[in-house]
Amino acid sequence: MDRRSFIKKAGVAGTGVAASTVLAAPAIAQENPKITWRLTSSFPKSLDTIYGGATDIAERVAAATDGNFQIQVFAAGEIVPGLQAVDAVAAGTVEAAHTTSYYFWGKEPTFAFGTAIPFGLNARMSNAWFNQGNGNTLMNEFFATQNLYGLPAGNTGVQMGGWFRKEINTVDDLKGLKMRIAGLAGKVLEKVGVVPQQLAGGDIYPALEKGTIDAAEFVGPYDDSKLGFHKVAKYYYYPGFWEAGPVVHGFFNLEKYNNLPKHYQAIITDACAFANTNMMAKYDAKNPAAIKQLVSEGTVLRPFSQEIMEACYQAAIEIYAELSAQSPFFKKIYDDQLAFKKDAYLWAQLGEYTFDTFMMIQQRAGKL
Repeated sequence: MDRRSFIKKAGVAGTGVAASTVLAAPAIAQENPKITWRLTSSFPKSLDTIYGGATDIAERVAAATDGNFQIQVFAAGEIVPGLQAVDAVAAGTVEAAHTTSYYFWGKEPTFAFGTAIPFGLNARMSNAWFNQGNGNTLMNEFFATQNLYGLPAGNTGVQMGGWFRKEINTVDDLKGLKMRIAGLAGKVLEKVGVVPQQLAGGDIYPALEKGTIDAAEFVGPYDDSKLGFHKVAKYYYYPGFWEAGPVVHGFFNLEKYNNLPKHYQAIITDACAFANTNMMAKYDAKNPAAIKQLVSEGTVLRPFSQEIMEACYQAAIEIYAELSAQSPFFKKIYDDQLAFKKDAYLWAQLGEYTFDTFMMIQQRAGKL
């Protein structure tokens, strides 16, 4: 082959490469369509931990799609109030929400399992049940009836039992007590005499300050100190037995989610998984310093008495039996989670409990 013939053929080949590059560009654009969604949070921007889960999702989705899939995050009240987030997604007012499903248990008690039920799973068990057990499958069977698709997108770890204006030592001390408490926990405490109030996070402080409520629970030391509850209530009780490992969900309009390209769905799944892990890490890192600061400012820590814990546990068991008789969805998911929990605690008491207990003894002895 002479030099001219070689150059001519090479030029044709080069033209073919250039042409294929030009032709491929529209295909790539089709695979990564430009989409903009709105997400409403149930939390205020001031809570960088729990509100931050929504921004984690948005940032990860944008990064993984080279900015083609944008999720705009709005704080509670900017589009709809925090306690209407799921309704807005189901109706298509917004495409997504970042919220706790137990806020909506009044619509159907099964919603409670998406977050936590009293004396339920701790954070690690929640992750295991959702991701390796039947949790995600069963919950999305239910969520689909509400025009929703849900993914775990945050966990606070076990929460505190809340702020009280007076000491609570016996079950009688709970009678008539007006308490802000979310989810199915309100129904359990109602059974032992509490008057439950469901308020969004931003509404709790003024209600506690004005005496509209006598007590309030929200999350734990870091968030609670940011909201200033220690300024209007002295006693801080633990543990929050109604929220041993509460999950915060990313909710998506079912039709809008199903219409996404499959790789966009996978990106959302991965983004929610990151938000789930990152939120738990934030709380584990920030709560230790926050609880020390609260105590230094006069907060009085108190454990719930064994009498109160036992009475509330019995009340919870009775309520679960009642709700299982009323709702097939509730019974199916409760039975599955209960079986999972029995085995999980059998293992936890051998591994986590014995090790953690030993290390806590060292910490109290000043040996760490």
